[in-house]
Amino acid sequence: MLEVAHISKSYKKKLVLSDASFSAADGKCVGILGTNGTGKSTLLSILAGILKPDSGTSLWEGVDLLKDAKFRTRVQGYVPQGIPLFPELSALDNLSLWYAQEKSDLEASLSSGILQRLGIKDFIRTPVAKMSGGMKKRLSIACAVACNPKLLLLDEPSASLDIICKEQILDYLGEFCAKGGTAVLVTHDIQEIEFCDSTYMLSDGKLESYNYSGNVKALVRDLENSK
Repeated sequence: MLEVAHISKSYKKKLVLSDASFSAADGKCVGILGTNGTGKSTLLSILAGILKPDSGTSLWEGVDLLKDAKFRTRVQGYVPQGIPLFPELSALDNLSLWYAQEKSDLEASLSSGILQRLGIKDFIRTPVAKMSGGMKKRLSIACAVACNPKLLLLDEPSASLDIICKEQILDYLGEFCAKGGTAVLVTHDIQEIEFCDSTYMLSDGKLESYNYSGNVKALVRDLENSK
């Protein structure tokens, strides 16, 4: 289980996160909701080890992932909102950087594993600079799961993607969680929200449990009231 506790972060005098806490069990997907600028990406960046919090812990199997970078790299994958790929390189070359020690795993995954599931083989020789948004996002996920993580952090993974790409990503997340993986998902997408087992809403730096009833208008109203 992932246990995030008392995460706080300020930029100069601006408080972005205040004592944010949540938990995510094995095989579950947790959604982080909120309007733009509320600190959702900041929270995920802290959990990914990109930013340092002012305080707080992120425990996995009793180990603080915020302090143990080696353990974090082994058990956690991160898909940021941007595209963390080398644009001049092909999909294969980008993947080779992540599978540097396990070339046989790369070949196997292209044939019948996660890379095949995400359709990476269809554009394996294509330079990133010439890929569509959906191709780049699927490749970003493929790189993030190269180490077979138990925990996956995703920042708006299907933003601006078409329906087919969204379904491919959600299908993969379903398989990931079904095998015991834990996912934390920052999202504005209704399909992704409905996929989540539990959701939290971030407002004024505070993270609180949120029960999404399936009523989109009520969700919009709650988001507007959270500003």
